Amino acid sequence: MKAQSKAQQEAAGAALSAKKGDSKVSDLKGASKQMYESMTEAQLEELAGTSREGLPEKKS
Repeated sequence: MKAQSKAQQEAAGAALSAKKGDSKVSDLKGASKQMYESMTEAQLEELAGTSREGLPEKKS
């Protein structure tokens, strides 16, 4: 699955960072917290690894 927006890609990156232990889970908010709880590390890597080129800021 690829990210649909830059915001989604960024949230996945934050959630992935927490999954790996590079940042605190308590720092997560909103979509990134939800992603952390519901997605695997592999799924988050796929979303976070999406190229930002051509993506809208937010999904409409």
